[in-house]
Amino acid sequence: MAISIAASKDTILLIAHHERTLSLQNSFKEAGYELLTAPNDSAAIDAAQHMTPSLVVADRHICNFEKLRMQKALQAVPILSLGPLDLKCAEEECLDDYNRGADLVLCNQTTKELIAQVRAILRRKAVDDKPAALCLPSGIHLDLDRHEVWVNGKLVELTPKQFQILRYLLVSPSRVFSRQQLLDCVWGKDYMIDEHALDVHIHSLRKKIEQNPAKPKFIVTVRGVGYKLRVAS
Repeated sequence: MAISIAASKDTILLIAHHERTLSLQNSFKEAGYELLTAPNDSAAIDAAQHMTPSLVVADRHICNFEKLRMQKALQAVPILSLGPLDLKCAEEECLDDYNRGADLVLCNQTTKELIAQVRAILRRKAVDDKPAALCLPSGIHLDLDRHEVWVNGKLVELTPKQFQILRYLLVSPSRVFSRQQLLDCVWGKDYMIDEHALDVHIHSLRKKIEQNPAKPKFIVTVRGVGYKLRVAS
């Protein structure tokens, strides 16, 4: 049965070996998506500089998700890690992909199931995509145009670094960022700075947005890893 045509014209960046690209490209096109292809993450980064994709679908065996996340053009783009279509991956492998920056990990899936997951991700992205502002039900509102942060209707003064830290956490709520990932995102990958400096900024940020900074409800520490923004208290 033919796959129905999607109404959207979202662009998918597919990072895979040639053989897998050939097997999937017709399915994506029949589903109504524009397709960019790249044989590795370096080529994918080059492609993303010219056109920001709506979604990245990447073969886990040839892709460094942390490397992709360090690219400004891809920091807010959902990344789907694609394992073997006919083999169940070990749980540790899937968890590792999530920790390294993937938003969804698929393995042992049919092509139809893959397309369905892609549709679901892009549907949620269309609803949640608010380029002028980032919000949480908890009352945190970050206005990108005005460079302002409001907590429960009250304007909160943040330093530029605090604003950027909160922005990256808000873009991917519940995602765990390592300290090094946040340092690379906010200060730049080549900037030499001690991880303790990030902890100091996080501490100051908590004092401004948390009701009880000693027991934070929003910016929580993941012991041994880094930080995440908790959506629900």
